[in-house]
Amino acid sequence: MATKKTKPSFTAVKSSSGASLAPWIGIAFIVILLDQISKITITRTFMHGEEKPITSFFNLVLAYNPGAAFSFLSNQGGWQKYFFAGIAIAAVVFIIYLLRKHAGQRMFCWALALIMGGALGNLIDRLAYGHVIDFLDFHLSGVGHFPAFNIADSAITIGAVLFIFDELRRVNKH
Repeated sequence: MATKKTKPSFTAVKSSSGASLAPWIGIAFIVILLDQISKITITRTFMHGEEKPITSFFNLVLAYNPGAAFSFLSNQGGWQKYFFAGIAIAAVVFIIYLLRKHAGQRMFCWALALIMGGALGNLIDRLAYGHVIDFLDFHLSGVGHFPAFNIADSAITIGAVLFIFDELRRVNKH
């Protein structure tokens, strides 16, 4: 009697805990999509350095950052592009490992997915343009302007805050 062969079907990648990675990859993809669409819109609308006041404390501005956060290492000879790209790739590989291992821990995985999406959004810029496109410019009277940032940076920051909150919550349970 012949055995019936079944066709392979698409199933979401499962973690070691049995939970699907698809939601977390989906969140990262949404961050990348929003980040890249916003950057394309800004670069097509603004000239480099151009500002548009929105409120008394917020402007849109097209800025290029060849460095890292707060323009760290931005005045170097270009090697930092590859250095930060390498860090982003290593971080994404590690995040995928953590997501596979802990896919059922919702807040932890939200944090990781946001950080991964932000890292990949900025990595795309580094590889495509040699710099990160920033456009969100907050400022306070008497204090001055904070460094411009973008949606990817915002996702990384929100992810880091969620990560810290999740760890504090976990510590307080024990």
